[in-house]
Amino acid sequence: MIYSIIQKIHYKLYLFLETRRRNKRIAKVRSIVAHCGERLLIGGDCIFTSNTYIGNYCNFNGMQIHGGGKVTFGDYFHSGIECMIITQNHNYEGDMIPYDKTYVLKEVNIGKCVWFGNRVTISGNVNIGDGAIIAAGSVVVKDVPRCAIVGGNPAKVIKYRNIEHFDILEKEGKYW
Repeated sequence: MIYSIIQKIHYKLYLFLETRRRNKRIAKVRSIVAHCGERLLIGGDCIFTSNTYIGNYCNFNGMQIHGGGKVTFGDYFHSGIECMIITQNHNYEGDMIPYDKTYVLKEVNIGKCVWFGNRVTISGNVNIGDGAIIAAGSVVVKDVPRCAIVGGNPAKVIKYRNIEHFDILEKEGKYW
């Protein structure tokens, strides 16, 4: 009986501390990014830049954004763990080799209702269409069409979601 009470107290303390940790992560992200929508969830360690724009109801479980380029996340974005977006390259066309002291900034635009599996890498100057799914371990170097499911290195279209079904669910507002 006493053991059961101690377990309940321990669990409530755990929930309290975990909620505090998540709220601190969210507050930190909000203080860094250029824009952050409603109901942000941060479930893992993340690195964002001041040139990041986050839509509503986004869920990050481990995202690292490297470089000074602009990154935009649409509403209802979800990521797996250890995902990375690279928005800056060394300038290898400059006046020194292998590269000079300047950087080339690149943009990444991610549509709404996009889902990244674990360990996805996105290079700069990429647009990912609404409803796209990026398979775990993929390296995306080209634009991803709307509702495409891509995977591999480099990522290629594997197939498409049922677009009619996706559109019906979107129209009815059935988001998670």
